[in-house]
Parts: sequence; C-alpha cells; structure tokens
Amino acid sequence: MFVYLDNSSTTRQYNEVTKIMLSMMEENYGNPSSMHRMGLLAETAVKKARKSVATSLGVMEEEITFTSCGTEADNTAILGAAQARKRKGNKIITSQVEHPAVLEVCKKCERMGFQVDYIKVDEKGLVDQKELEQRLDDSTILVSIMAVNNELGTVEPIWEIGRMTKEKGDILFHTDGIQAFGKIDLNIENVDLLSLSGHKIHGPKGTGALYIKKGIHMEPYLLGGGQEKGFRSGTENTPGLAGFGLAADIISRTKENRIKKLEQVRHYLLNGIREEIRDIVINSPEFVYEPSNGCGPVCSPAILNISFLGCRGQVLLHTLEQRDIYVSTGSACSSRKKGSHVLVAAGLAPSKIESAIRFSFSEFNTIEEMDYVVFELKKAVTGMRKLRKQR
Repeated sequence: MFVYLDNSSTTRQYNEVTKIMLSMMEENYGNPSSMHRMGLLAETAVKKARKSVATSLGVMEEEITFTSCGTEADNTAILGAAQARKRKGNKIITSQVEHPAVLEVCKKCERMGFQVDYIKVDEKGLVDQKELEQRLDDSTILVSIMAVNNELGTVEPIWEIGRMTKEKGDILFHTDGIQAFGKIDLNIENVDLLSLSGHKIHGPKGTGALYIKKGIHMEPYLLGGGQEKGFRSGTENTPGLAGFGLAADIISRTKENRIKKLEQVRHYLLNGIREEIRDIVINSPEFVYEPSNGCGPVCSPAILNISFLGCRGQVLLHTLEQRDIYVSTGSACSSRKKGSHVLVAAGLAPSKIESAIRFSFSEFNTIEEMDYVVFELKKAVTGMRKLRKQR
C-alpha cells in the first residue's frame, strides 16, 4: 500500500488540473500580453483564474496579484509594505514560528535598517497576543503572523490580531495563509495582505498569489514589462495559473465535505497511535479548528505532529518510506537544516524535537491507509526502541 502523508509539503494535482494545464501548453500557449487572438485567449484564461481565486476568498478580482509561489508572495508582501511605509515608521512585528519565507525576509529588513520584533509562542505554537499588543506602537508599520503553522498545525487568531492592529493605528497586517487556504474557514476581514500557494491545494508548483486589500499602496517587487498592473512584471505562467484557478475553484466548491474528511482521517490516526504506541507526545493542539470554538489553541485538520520518544525522527521517516509511507519531520523548505525552529520556539525538549514526525493529510487519504500506517509505525517504533536499549 502507498500512503502519502506529506501534504503540507506539496499535494498531488487534481486530474482536472493536469488536464487543463496540458491543454494550455498544447493549444492555448499564446503570451497574454500579445494583441492577437491567441494572446487574448491566454489573457482570458488568466482572468478566469484570477476570478476563481478571488471568489474562493470572497474578495475582488482586482485585489489578487499572481506570483510564482507562496515564498514570493510572502517576500513581496513584507518588502513591498516595508518600502512603501518606511517614512511612517521602521518596526515590523512577526512571530518566532513563521515559515522561513517570512523569517528570512524579516532578517533582510533588519539589515536594511528596520527593527523586527519576534513574538514568543506557547508550547502549542500559539502566538502570545498580550506581548504582541504591548509591542505595537507608533513606529509599527507591519505585522506578519501566519494563519496556520506549517509544522504544528496551530490555528493563529488572525481575526483578533487584525482587529488589534487596526485599533492601534495605521498598521498593515499580513498573514501567510498557505497552510490555511482550503483547510479551515479563513476569515480575512481584518487582513490587509494574504499569501497563497497553488501546490498546497492540489494545484501546480510554481504558482502563488498575494491578496492586497483595495486602497493599500505597495512598492513593486519585480520590475519589467508591467504585467499584473505593473506590480509584478514577468510573462504570466498561463498553464500554471489556469491550473491554480481550477484548483481554487474545486476546493471552494468542495470545502465542507473535504474538511470533514480531513478531520475524520486525522482523528482516526491519532486514536490509533494512542492505542497502539506508548511514550508519545502530541505536539499539535489536539482539537481541530471550528469557527464557533472561541478557546484555543486549536489545530488544522490537515496536520498532526507527534514525538515518538526514544526514536530519531529522520530514521523513522526513512523506515516508513521503505514501507511506502511518506511523512516528514517538519517544513520541507528547511528540512535539510538541523532541528526545527518551530519546536524550539515552542519550548520542546531536545528529545521531543529529535523524535518528532509530522503527518499531513489530504482528501485522498483513507481510513484503511491509517490502519496500515499505525501497523507499520508500531513495528518501526518498537524495533527502533529495542535497538536503542541494546546499545
């Protein structure tokens, strides 16, 4: 049996997405900026994709700018906002558990002369709202807090944080919504800037988007031919954007049933692991997100992070891989670096960090697959612990 549980890293494209991309490559391959009929047809495909993404968020089409990926969207949001507002102040606030696409660009901002404050989190990765509120002042120009943590699955209170920034003054609020899009009900009422990625929602790699609320001025990130209304130059990836738009349309239409399936599979695997394997630590918040749940922390139904004490996460990962089970030890964008900055920031002991595994789910996963995972996981953990004792 083949079981793919690394969906937070990337997802399998919908068959419909692959089909429309092939059609664009083979038939509708004109440049959207060309004035002839093929160019106009390509431009129409881009417009359709933009409408689909906008509709899935409940925003206007003109508020969506396409990018090459979620990383570019994060970089564009932070650098563009910082440059546009540097005369108003120089402070940027983010958290210690953001994706490297945010943390690395914040480090660059520091080298450019901006002050960056990194907010602490609790043991489940939940941002300390009191500390955040205390650090907001007249010099603050931007706050960037992710909607769902990519390693723990923790749902951050972005509605409350956005409201807090608005009450404090003219402060932009950016959220990395890449792990939230299509996985939870994403309320962006108080969000000014939102990053998205195509390949996390069964769309193609190399596609992303940045929502920029109407009326907000941003400095362009890429200069050139003036595509994307002059904000993001470069010939559009029309096959990718057509696929991204279709994926956004599908996840929007099937959201309720898909989220329920994610919840069922996650709950089943968690219970199975609890019953069959001892000495584990559940690092993710246990309860999944519900819009009516006013108390936290809560978790995305698509992520489950567990430490198997007495094991090494990387060894466990490769052992499961030999059984055609694919998991991860954390973010794919930093998996080759030592340790997890997210788990360190959450205050986990080294033994828990070293033994952590992230399971991330999609609508294609089944209960039968989870039975197989628990069976093989138990064998792998038991064998690893026995070997460790013998040493």
